[in-house]
Amino acid sequence: MGPLIGITTRPRLVHASGGDMWADTLNHTYRNGVTRAGGIPVLLAPVADDAVPNLLDRIDGLLLTGGGDVDPALYGSRPTKEMYGIDPGRDRFEMALAREAFRRKMPVLAVCRGIQILNVALGGSLIEDIPSEIGSDYHARIGDEVFVAHQQVQIDERCGLAALVGATDLAVNSIHHQALRRVADGLHPVAWAEDGVIEAIESDDPDWPLIGVQWHPEYLGEVDDDPSHKLFAAFVDSAAAAHLPTP
Repeated sequence: MGPLIGITTRPRLVHASGGDMWADTLNHTYRNGVTRAGGIPVLLAPVADDAVPNLLDRIDGLLLTGGGDVDPALYGSRPTKEMYGIDPGRDRFEMALAREAFRRKMPVLAVCRGIQILNVALGGSLIEDIPSEIGSDYHARIGDEVFVAHQQVQIDERCGLAALVGATDLAVNSIHHQALRRVADGLHPVAWAEDGVIEAIESDDPDWPLIGVQWHPEYLGEVDDDPSHKLFAAFVDSAAAAHLPTP
């Protein structure tokens, strides 16, 4: 049996038999990425902070998924007109998950919003809106373009990510308007877009299996992108090997 991979969900309004209702949802692309790599997906809905350790006792790896923006108050900033999808309940839950996973050195794959909430949870901050601050307008591609590797990122040749994907120049997709600004203590950037936006992070602690990417390997994996398959495989393998003891 493969390792249990906890995957964070996104609140969305859906049409149900009782009318329009809020639901905790997940794109099938994340599930597919996990199962393709041999993991067993477990969807995570928000729980109270004191239940988070109990929840993480029952999974082997944590996948922090994409979605709406992180509340800027959490990193000492203010809302801007470009922000969308802020959900305090999701922020609170994922901050607690990230901090507990950091404490345990639990295997983590953080994607897009996931890399942002992880950075904020550990004390970092975000660029509130890339186009208005940096001027780049090519990061937020949507529709069919999410399945196309349309942006180049440069990867530090000395890092684990470069060894994992077997390249230092990688074509990825891009579906975000925010990014990491001040990187939290204990983390460091390892990949950048042409405009200098941070595209991937790793942990300073070699004993913490962390893969954090700003792009979306779950979409690219649907079109048989080999580096994306390698990212999910490495994450699921690290979860299988972790054998984390109960704290």
